[in-house]
Amino acid sequence: MPKNLVIVESPAKAKTIEGYLGKDFKVASSYGHVRDLPKGEHAIDIKNNFKPTYEVTADKKEVIKELKKLVKESETVYLASDDDREGEAISWHLKEVLGLKDENSKRIVFREITKSAIAKAMENPRTIDTDLVNAQQARRILDRLVGFELSPVLWKKIKAGLSAGRVQSVAVRFIVEREREIEKFKSVSSYRITAIFDAGGKPLHAELPKKFESKEEAEAFLKKCLEASFSVKSLETKPAKKSPAPPFTTSTLQQEASRKLYFSVAQTMNIAQKLYESGKITYMRTDSVNLSEEALSGAENAILSSYGKEYHQKRKFASKSEGAQEAHEAVRPTDFSVSEAGSDRNEQRLYDLIWKRAIASQMADARLEKTHVTISVSNSDEQLVANGEFIKFEGFLKVYLESTEEDEEDDEKGGRGILPPLSEGQMLDLREMKGRQSFSRPPARYTEASLVKKLEEMGIGRPSTYAPTISTIQKRNYVVKESREGTPRKYTEMVISGGKFAEAEKSEITGADKNKLFPTNIAMVVNDFLVEHFPNVIDYSFTAKVEKEFDHIAHGDQRWDDMIQNFYSAFHTKVEETENIKREDVNSSRELGVDPKTGKKLIARLGKFGPLVQIGEQDDEDKQFASLKKGQFIESITLEDALELFKLPRDVGFFEDKKIVAAIGRFGPYIRHDSKFVSLGKEFDPLSITEEEAIQLIKDKREADAKKHIKSFDENPEIEILNGRWGPYIKFGKNNFKIPKDKEADQLSYAETIEIIENQPEPKKGGRGFKRKK
Repeated sequence: MPKNLVIVESPAKAKTIEGYLGKDFKVASSYGHVRDLPKGEHAIDIKNNFKPTYEVTADKKEVIKELKKLVKESETVYLASDDDREGEAISWHLKEVLGLKDENSKRIVFREITKSAIAKAMENPRTIDTDLVNAQQARRILDRLVGFELSPVLWKKIKAGLSAGRVQSVAVRFIVEREREIEKFKSVSSYRITAIFDAGGKPLHAELPKKFESKEEAEAFLKKCLEASFSVKSLETKPAKKSPAPPFTTSTLQQEASRKLYFSVAQTMNIAQKLYESGKITYMRTDSVNLSEEALSGAENAILSSYGKEYHQKRKFASKSEGAQEAHEAVRPTDFSVSEAGSDRNEQRLYDLIWKRAIASQMADARLEKTHVTISVSNSDEQLVANGEFIKFEGFLKVYLESTEEDEEDDEKGGRGILPPLSEGQMLDLREMKGRQSFSRPPARYTEASLVKKLEEMGIGRPSTYAPTISTIQKRNYVVKESREGTPRKYTEMVISGGKFAEAEKSEITGADKNKLFPTNIAMVVNDFLVEHFPNVIDYSFTAKVEKEFDHIAHGDQRWDDMIQNFYSAFHTKVEETENIKREDVNSSRELGVDPKTGKKLIARLGKFGPLVQIGEQDDEDKQFASLKKGQFIESITLEDALELFKLPRDVGFFEDKKIVAAIGRFGPYIRHDSKFVSLGKEFDPLSITEEEAIQLIKDKREADAKKHIKSFDENPEIEILNGRWGPYIKFGKNNFKIPKDKEADQLSYAETIEIIENQPEPKKGGRGFKRKK
């Protein structure tokens, strides 16, 4: 019987650690948090210094029962949850629930799951850090108070089912304000001049360093250049260097995995969690860029063996964020000599990114030679410029180069190429010169990763909160992540070539967005309500100040109950004041004008199932409704746009003597025929789809459904055997049932099908390990 029990947070971690400890140790998992504040108003005793009441969550009762049994059989219990506030709180809750005494329990911490790290942790046990527990407790209690008191206000004044949160509401505010900036943005056009010269048979690309504000100025310059000669006025060559980025923190890992691997923030954290639990990387929740001496030595050995001495340069990075735990480390491989991270492709890709970033941070600067060329125009004071870059020594670029949001957003500037051989005074032949109309761009919408960057810059949230915040605002339907097609825009392009001037009108797509965060109408309404009535809760600097106060509690410099008292008294007063706000005074509807057909008011407002436009007052018996289309907002929709929506539902034509109707529903545009529905893809507009196109879609849908259908039964038409994404399955009413592997779907009898339905196993709970609540 093992004398020692080690309790960790996840089964995967338990399995890895048990391999490092001897037969005297049993490693068990708590599957994350075991206790939480119960639902309802009795969770926090506000009058008694905000004393919390915790209870074991329903899904953890069996886990606790099993752990208690293991505790009884053990001499010493090691609490080995993660080395952060959340982990400290989990250990404290376990100690309380399992009734552990100081003499028979020890707290151990490690930030990587390797044999040496586990051995070191066992040699240096400590007691539970109550300051860290109090910091986590303060966050949990404060966030519960905000949510518990604010959400009912939103239910009463705006719409049932809404929620608010201290960090989530601030994140939504960023997205709402960005959308309004974009909405108000007025694009200004200018003309950019670019040229291609012949320099001894090789092309030289150059441009005018300024833009012309009007077409007339650009045209005048181009026509002047028809008569001009061009020469190299000056050549400036100077050495330059590029230095590597520091190793990853949680937020920079999320940003770079988004840009380079196209992972969502949640996906990055799930994969990183698996890499950590299998011992491949250090702890993935960190705001430190520090590397231990052991890591520096490991990186040096890997660089010397793979690239040579001249590629190594030892570096120590300092974190910019105030609350960063410098004793903690950046996200890095536990062993730099390991390049494989298992068979899962995405785990390998993320590991590869972490390995390259950490290795590159310990490599020499890249040495470059930059050349700046000035080209004179014989009949003008204007000068063109060309820039080139030559890598003399690759250094860290041999391994890795950080990407930026600007790389994605700005494809106009292009990279710096290698210039052809040039000399001062050299004459250049003009092959072509262009004057292209370009337009100023609105600020970019946030991606998940750029929102994380913004939250971090503003000091809002911590490494453990970024991913849950971004998931929450999408789950609550305040924000949608999606791609939207752009709209065509005309631009003018003027070209001089071969001694001639030509002008053409061309078209480009503008405003296309890929995987960006868009606010919903409900986000706009809720945000404005909170900004007006709860300015401190949703204020950026206040939210950042609260984070710092949690840090003070964690360092033992502030009492947690005092901090909450300071916040709560003013906050609760505001909640009470909202009783006087009339629902109709909340800005959730807008009068657009009058419907020319009926002479009735046309209103845009929030309905039970989303934003809509309405003809007629609330008490009108024959009022009409139409849903808003994707991307339309109550606050900005025009009367003309609203009237267009009432052209739906629209009769498209007939097929098989039955009417085809086009409309927009809760899930987007569709056509209806013979009581069946066909969704419309992006290429079709319900206002303009033709009868011919609609008939083809109906036929395509029938064909797809026929391929999907394997078998049905006369005994019960509700039971069908269908082909799905993961293979054949049984559908009965709204429920789906797996077909055992030893059965052929098309050979199943009715009796066998019923037997499968009745003997379907219960879905497994907790089989995929825990999901940390952070």
